Amino acid sequence: MSDWKIVKLGDIAVYVNRGVSPKYTEKNGIIVINQKCIRNGNIDFSLARLHNYDKKFADEKILQRNDILINSTGVGTAGRVGIFIEDSNVIVDSHVSIVRLNNEVVYPKFIFYNLRKREKELEGTAEGSTGQVELKRDGIKQLDILLPLIEEQKAIAEVLSSIDDKINLLHSQNRTLEELAQTLFKQWFIEEANDEWEEYEVRDFATHKKVSIKPAQNPDNNYLHFSLPAFDTNKEPNITIGLDIKSNKYQVEPFSILMSKLNPKTQRVWDIYFVPKENSICSTEFQVVQPNDKSLFPFISTLLKSARVTGELAMSASGTSGSHQRVKPEDIFNISFVTPSIDRIKEFSELLAPNYLKRMKNQNQIQTLENMVDTLLPKLMSGEVRVDY
Repeated sequence: MSDWKIVKLGDIAVYVNRGVSPKYTEKNGIIVINQKCIRNGNIDFSLARLHNYDKKFADEKILQRNDILINSTGVGTAGRVGIFIEDSNVIVDSHVSIVRLNNEVVYPKFIFYNLRKREKELEGTAEGSTGQVELKRDGIKQLDILLPLIEEQKAIAEVLSSIDDKINLLHSQNRTLEELAQTLFKQWFIEEANDEWEEYEVRDFATHKKVSIKPAQNPDNNYLHFSLPAFDTNKEPNITIGLDIKSNKYQVEPFSILMSKLNPKTQRVWDIYFVPKENSICSTEFQVVQPNDKSLFPFISTLLKSARVTGELAMSASGTSGSHQRVKPEDIFNISFVTPSIDRIKEFSELLAPNYLKRMKNQNQIQTLENMVDTLLPKLMSGEVRVDY
């Protein structure tokens, strides 16, 4: 450890600053990354927007490869970290800070992983009133970094990168499998449909399960808690003791489908495969949909995730604003579809069953790898575990 030293982040950076205040346009603009794009260490460009070139900005605001990006405003948002690894013209908005490092003394991915494990610490350094907190530039520059020689930085980063690459590959496989299911559903039940097909509703094949659970009555029990924050961050459900769960929840059984009733324009459908029947719970912001015949799970799940259903639920939602709109249980169970026969539904489910099983196995492997990173990361960053280089 004698070759490790503590440095300030500002001392190993050549540039630390916020992005631009964007003037948005629908076309012919430069990509601008916002805080929504930065989550779980990744940058989701599908959530980015375009900035109008007519509003000028300094050249230094254009991201360079290996720039570290830090969300810098808002409770629950500030502190999230990403690394830009593209070779294209992109900027960030004024709610995101850019940390551009001196590549002669540090390996950027090492600093990225160092900050990843400290996202809560970063958020805790934010200043301001409730809900309006901000990470100041000087605060970011004053962060202490425990730094080994650059050769060991590279070795540590490569170990963690290899695990991340595997996680990303599994996520990509699951997205492909999901897209395949939706493509087959569209072909079988929409494109090939005709007037002679029979119409059914979701309620004909599934039940609304609404078993209320009060975890606080069993304060020492561990509960597998499916929450909206866990879903939104692509995480597994949290294991939480009853004492820490203040509100009532719904019981979750195997082969259930959780559908968020909040803001239906954003699709939140959570497939629950093989979970323990006891002590599995979900937020009451979810509606629990359980197929009457579990062998039809693939069909019901794929139907509820379809673009048509998402659109219908968005249209039927009520509420004062987009972020607080909700759908009623009957909105879900009244959803209709057509099929030439029940056998067609069974055939579709049988065909898609291996698809769903593969996605479940991938998700389990993702969770195992993420747990490994959570355990390994602080040990690597502190020098408790060393890497040959």
